[in-house]
Amino acid sequence: MAVWDDLVGQDRVTEQLSAAARDADALVTGAASPEGGVPAAGGSMTHAWLFTGPPGSGRATAARAFAAALQCVSPDRAHGGMPGCGFCDGCHTSLVGTHADVEIVRTDQLSIGVKETRDLVRRSQLSPAGGRWQVIVLEDADRLTEGAGNVLLKAVEEPAPRTVWLLCAPSLEDVLPTIRSRCRHLTLRTPPVEAVADLLTRRDGIEPELAAQSARATQGHIGRARRLATDERARARRAAVLKLPLRVDDIGGCLKGAQELIDAAAEDAKQVAEEVDTKETEELRAALGAAAGTGGRLPRGTAGVMKDLQDRQKRRGTRTQRDSLDLALVDLTGFYRDVLAMQLGSPVAIANVDVGDALRRVASGSRPEQTLRRIEAIIECRRALDRNVAPLLAVEAMTVALRAG
Repeated sequence: MAVWDDLVGQDRVTEQLSAAARDADALVTGAASPEGGVPAAGGSMTHAWLFTGPPGSGRATAARAFAAALQCVSPDRAHGGMPGCGFCDGCHTSLVGTHADVEIVRTDQLSIGVKETRDLVRRSQLSPAGGRWQVIVLEDADRLTEGAGNVLLKAVEEPAPRTVWLLCAPSLEDVLPTIRSRCRHLTLRTPPVEAVADLLTRRDGIEPELAAQSARATQGHIGRARRLATDERARARRAAVLKLPLRVDDIGGCLKGAQELIDAAAEDAKQVAEEVDTKETEELRAALGAAAGTGGRLPRGTAGVMKDLQDRQKRRGTRTQRDSLDLALVDLTGFYRDVLAMQLGSPVAIANVDVGDALRRVASGSRPEQTLRRIEAIIECRRALDRNVAPLLAVEAMTVALRAG
């Protein structure tokens, strides 16, 4: 399969990246262009790219696929084939994250700081070990602190000759203007529901009916659709969230519903911690010289290292809880979007067909302007969480607003 196969519904972006990968290959190999020279870096290929698009559109997938195409060493390239075969060593190791010249950076913390960014900049100055490109994929460029962004700016302004930066963010506004002005910008769109369902069936072996239901429920968000289709607990959490609109008839119901949303997000974070934190801790203890699983003492001078790990795990837990809560709010927004479509007789397809009775009940018992106010209340809750308002207070304010309409 080609490296672009998982980039769903992004034909225009695929064409642009394929052309850039072809020109990049010519730059590396010294192959002549139709005009008789080596293509200039100012053509299809450039040293810094910015991928933006809504959640689930495949920003990181596009960046990783492009990184693989840049490292493609398939012999077919010499006979007119396009880089990005998906089978050669360059493509395969890039996609699985083991290529020596491809650094894929994703964070499970709330932000990316100056220290981590300086480490990336130092790496970017190295010559590629394989002789092609040094590629750095920053999947969460929107999480750079202001100081970290300023550190990155220097590297993007004056890149090493064979270094390519691939930055991913939800929108242009999430990246410093000075950085985005030095990047070539590619915008991805939410892929069609049918294309996402086909991907889940083809790539992940999910039953077509479940794949279609999951893709429709997440409105084309690839990552969420896959999780919904493969994780029964995720389906149960979503079902609980979609019951909330029927439970906010009184203040008691509002406050109870808010607490349950918070508790569900905390449980999600705890689940991640149980799966990841214990393994990380044991591996670090073993590396520091303590016997795994014994709880024995660490060697002198290593307590600080363990505390650093615990601090990182705590920050990751905070982000996981926040992300889980935001996901619940997205599901809730989708519910009221369907209610509004019913009230207005819109031809827009209903996403949450599995809770059709609840949608009809809420739609018949309220007016479109009330539904719009409820959607605005959810949006305001998400904004409050971004401003670090205490989650329970923000969600309680939202559920009371849902009741008022």
